[in-house]
Amino acid sequence: MSREAEVIENKVAKSGLITLDLQEWYDESEVVPFDLKDYLHMELVLKEKEFRGALAQHDWQQYEGKTLAVYCSSDAIIASWAYMLVAAYASKHAGNIIYGTPESAAFERFRKKMESVNWSEYEGKRVLLKGCSDVAIPPSAYLYATQKLLPYVDRLMYGEACSFVPVYRASRGGP
Repeated sequence: MSREAEVIENKVAKSGLITLDLQEWYDESEVVPFDLKDYLHMELVLKEKEFRGALAQHDWQQYEGKTLAVYCSSDAIIASWAYMLVAAYASKHAGNIIYGTPESAAFERFRKKMESVNWSEYEGKRVLLKGCSDVAIPPSAYLYATQKLLPYVDRLMYGEACSFVPVYRASRGGP
């Protein structure tokens, strides 16, 4: 067979595989931690008067347009009003305020963007959730996307088209 007669066949293109890159739903705003531990007396107790004073003196403009992750890394029990006060001060500046660690805030931002996806458009399709991205995709985002896709897809895979891990196959009723 001559070189001219050889045709390189793109089997991936012919497979009908749809690749979803979760990076498309990445929120690029910076996540800034706000740890209430720094406002506790002896890392145990939140004193209301001192806390209110510290919040009033805090530079809230530094959070302009950013996502503020409000949490407490100490084992102290924090009353809900403390989080409400932080939100009251930060809401004029922060682009978004999330209860949780910066890591949980990363998922929350993905979830918020993925809520608007019409998952039914993947009905009966072979879907690959892309494994490599330019940004860190939290495992919780893959979990969320999987939950949303399972009712619709014929097959769900993870990785790259050339090397993937099968996750779900509808004809088998599961993994």
